[in-house]
Amino acid sequence: MHLLYKIIFSLLLCISIAESQDLSGPLGEFCNENTKISSGGKLSANIDKLLAEFILKTPSTGFVATSYGNNQDQVYGLAQCRGDVSTQDCSNCIQDAAKQIRQKCPNQVDARIWYDYCFLRYNNKSFIGDVDTSFGIFYFNVKNVTDPEGFNKELGSLMGKIRGQAVKPKAQGLGKGKTNLSPFLTLYALVQCTRDLSEISCAQCLAVAVSNFPTFCDNRKGCRVLYSSCYVRYELYPFFFPLDSSKTGDSNVARAIVYPY
Repeated sequence: MHLLYKIIFSLLLCISIAESQDLSGPLGEFCNENTKISSGGKLSANIDKLLAEFILKTPSTGFVATSYGNNQDQVYGLAQCRGDVSTQDCSNCIQDAAKQIRQKCPNQVDARIWYDYCFLRYNNKSFIGDVDTSFGIFYFNVKNVTDPEGFNKELGSLMGKIRGQAVKPKAQGLGKGKTNLSPFLTLYALVQCTRDLSEISCAQCLAVAVSNFPTFCDNRKGCRVLYSSCYVRYELYPFFFPLDSSKTGDSNVARAIVYPY
């Protein structure tokens, strides 16, 4: 896998990823420099109208896939919140994402932004229903587990279980679960596809995401893989709702941004 990509690593050591900080800012963004537009043009105006619709409609449903405009000025967009978060957290996340994406990608019509609680993107070309793993962001704990063989066996079993959950029609692309590694240690995992994908496409995206574990997250205590069509995460502390007890996250995290050649 790593031979197919151009990889940029940036260490983010000593940054807490505890749940209380998950809304503090974006995990990453992608601004396609090959899709520049004028700031005062019709496409730019339609992007703003699309983002306003995201802010209005996404919190009530958790997902919006729509378009705005006509012909060469048409913009397609998708916004989705993580399936376990509250309506208010969804609203807060989408509002900040809509603001930040315009600041970070002011003149690009192909733009995407990831938060822990939500994701949104837009483009002047239709992408709805297509699997997109062309650009990825990876967060991984720099610390290793003490029993790699046992850990990887339990991780594989848990991931298989929640991936099976996610592709069921009523799951809306979400799967989550936990397993006890010992009386004192629990493994938590969550996967989610964007809700425009078919069951087969969701399974395909999750398979690609998990296939990155040996390259970026081998024996790591925690890992996140963020694509435009799906999201995968596991940790040795609770991060999805409802939260378990008062356990907190590990602060030793690194990030890799992966571009296709």
